Amino acid sequence: MIVANFLSIMCMWVHLCIFIKIYLSSKQGQSMKKTSVKAVAGNGLLDRRSFLMSGIALSASCSLGPLAASASKPGGVSSQSISESFPEWMKVPGHAATEYGQPSAHESQVRRHLQKSTPETSIFSIWHTPIENQRGIITPSGLHFTVNHNGIPDIAPQRHVLMIHGLVERPLKFDVDSLMRYPMISNIHFLECAGNTASNAVSLTSLDQSAQELFGQISGSEWTGIPLKYLFKEAGIKASAKWVIAEGADGGSHSRSIPLDKLLDDAIIALYQNGERIRPSQGYPMRLFVPGWEGNLNIKWLHRLEVTDQPAYTKDESGLYSDILEDGKIQRFSFHMDVKSLITRPSGRQLLPEKRGFYEISGLAWSGYGKIKLVEVSADGGETWARAHIESPILPKSLTRFSMPWRWNGTDAILLSRATDEAGRVQPTRDQWRAQHASYSFNHYNGIQAWHISSSGVVENCYV
Repeated sequence: MIVANFLSIMCMWVHLCIFIKIYLSSKQGQSMKKTSVKAVAGNGLLDRRSFLMSGIALSASCSLGPLAASASKPGGVSSQSISESFPEWMKVPGHAATEYGQPSAHESQVRRHLQKSTPETSIFSIWHTPIENQRGIITPSGLHFTVNHNGIPDIAPQRHVLMIHGLVERPLKFDVDSLMRYPMISNIHFLECAGNTASNAVSLTSLDQSAQELFGQISGSEWTGIPLKYLFKEAGIKASAKWVIAEGADGGSHSRSIPLDKLLDDAIIALYQNGERIRPSQGYPMRLFVPGWEGNLNIKWLHRLEVTDQPAYTKDESGLYSDILEDGKIQRFSFHMDVKSLITRPSGRQLLPEKRGFYEISGLAWSGYGKIKLVEVSADGGETWARAHIESPILPKSLTRFSMPWRWNGTDAILLSRATDEAGRVQPTRDQWRAQHASYSFNHYNGIQAWHISSSGVVENCYV
């Protein structure tokens, strides 16, 4: 009798526990259903935290196919039907690895493109990074943009020499093997051509171009090399020194005048890029790397540094890389690349696969003055703005990734991004930038980029 009563009580207790668990689960489910996704700006921009906690699926789930269907049948699935469902690559051994790894053949469409306005010659060429296919902040070395004024020299490293001379106590020469013995540092930085996004600066109407065509002259890498201050200290800089003329070993001896203070600050002789020796199109066997400053100052195939008391006014810095202002005056030596941002997905020439629903807006921001402090995004052409999520790492003079959840309602939309750096510099509108420069000026353009999304999901470059 006692045993029976005990079993009866235990049974009631188990049922009570099950009931409580079911009740609590239902209450939790009701609570989850009540979780709303908060809007933070007009036309569907959402609060990231509430969006992630909402559990909303971004797209329809995929069917598991015939295998799942047959598995639900009585008796299970035979070994023969399972093997028949396997794709070809699961039935045979794969191929062997190679000495130097290559991207998947299925990603062959992701490659650099030659700028359409480039002359049909191997001497002067501009190749654009496929920036809309990049995730994170590092650009693969083989996809890094390149601008070559005089072709790419085939330099034998054992014959290459770097010379430091001019206003120094001890003129020095370094071969590659000697430089390899010096202490090196590594930092992640962007590199941007002064003419990046030139067509948006000068074209009266917005051109239907992709992000790669418009913004492809920027890339991000880990650069490894010798701080230039080590070599200058060894040479002994004279008190009258103020400038350095850096010259490359290419056929045209590309050269630029650079303030000595900058080279003593954070410039390096770059020997490695993304962990491997820099490639010929990036200056093999060595290049000057000047973080945050316009690309052509980062002299490739570097072979000479002449310390002087004044700039040389070389043909490139006097002609190609002087900025013409609105009043006709010329602004020389505008070295810094200013604060800038770009939404890479969705971006020009892309097509949104679903005509409405949830998407992630993602892009990159950067500044030659330091770290990115803030990125704002608008989905209504700039009427309202919301603060985007900035992903780590946030590094000075480096590409910085940002993102924002967006619920598209299927109607026309205009997406914008606006960056602010730690120096307080705010990315201007196109009209603001144009008001300060001559109509034909295009270097250092950093106006806010606008993407128009039609009701059919087509993304196009536009002006606002």
